[in-house]
Amino acid sequence: MGPLLHFVSKSILVALAGAGLGLLATWSALERGASLEIVEAGPWRAAPRAALREADPYTRAGRARSGEIPMAPAEGLAFFASRDDEGAPLDARCDYAIASPVPAARFWTLAPLDAQGAMTATANGRMALTSAQIVRDEAGRFEIVASRQARAGNWLALPAQGPFMLALRLYDAPASAQPAAAARAAMPSLRKGRCA
Repeated sequence: MGPLLHFVSKSILVALAGAGLGLLATWSALERGASLEIVEAGPWRAAPRAALREADPYTRAGRARSGEIPMAPAEGLAFFASRDDEGAPLDARCDYAIASPVPAARFWTLAPLDAQGAMTATANGRMALTSAQIVRDEAGRFEIVASRQARAGNWLALPAQGPFMLALRLYDAPASAQPAAAARAAMPSLRKGRCA
């Protein structure tokens, strides 16, 4: 084999390896929901610019792949949690206490999603709790119990099994106007209780 053929074959192998690694890294970033503009507040994460045309390429690619239409900043902001306050993954076999505060918003919803971010079927058929349904104490505070078993008071039904995530959607929220404000927002605590 001549030196030119040897050089060309090595160049082709390097180019193929680089393309393969690039595709693998891109696929991995999309699977994990990577974004360059994530705002974190405790276990809660949001992508305030996800609906904008100027969103980063990973956010736009993830949005195109999932088919989800995120809320525009004028509509509100969605926060997602897949881990509790201690950093452990959320598991439907466990109970969780979700306690106030919630950032200022005209209206909000809290819903369990499966590990891929899709709505889940629950035993009671209710897909979410809303701010209008929550029972509060005299000071306006509340606690929601997320569990597979029915509870008195503020109960959010969880899916039958497996990992899940929570979606807290804030509608007409001041924090949606500026990503820095969203990062400073006081978010609900998410504490694990007993596990089956």
